[in-house]
Amino acid sequence: MFIISNNLSLSDDEIKLSAIRAQGSGGQNVNKVSSAIHLRFDIMASSLPDKYKQRLKDLADSRISNDGIIIIKAQQHRTQEMNREAALKRLKEIISRVLIEPKVRRPTKPTKGSQNRRLDGKQRRGKIKNLRNKVSD
Repeated sequence: MFIISNNLSLSDDEIKLSAIRAQGSGGQNVNKVSSAIHLRFDIMASSLPDKYKQRLKDLADSRISNDGIIIIKAQQHRTQEMNREAALKRLKEIISRVLIEPKVRRPTKPTKGSQNRRLDGKQRRGKIKNLRNKVSD
């Protein structure tokens, strides 16, 4: 059971983890040991509520494919277990971002006083610029 918050959790079979060989330079074991973790999480096939699924799909995150699958590759650590924990932590962070209800924007209007102050300032600036012109008789 993968716990995201107090009232939201995912079953282990919804998250697909596979061990792969890490990229980059390494020591003698680099071509023998599969220490990197490749995590795949299908948003639409998960047990998340529909509103969270939609928010996840709408996220502008490069780790979410067009098919609605979150793909995370963890290879920072030397051991497979630490990379597994890092991948699950990143998945939890992505899902936790959509749990916060976005605030509804209410359009506001400037007050009458602020409108008048803005127009007075524009008139004052126009008069100053007008005084720079040549004087005619």
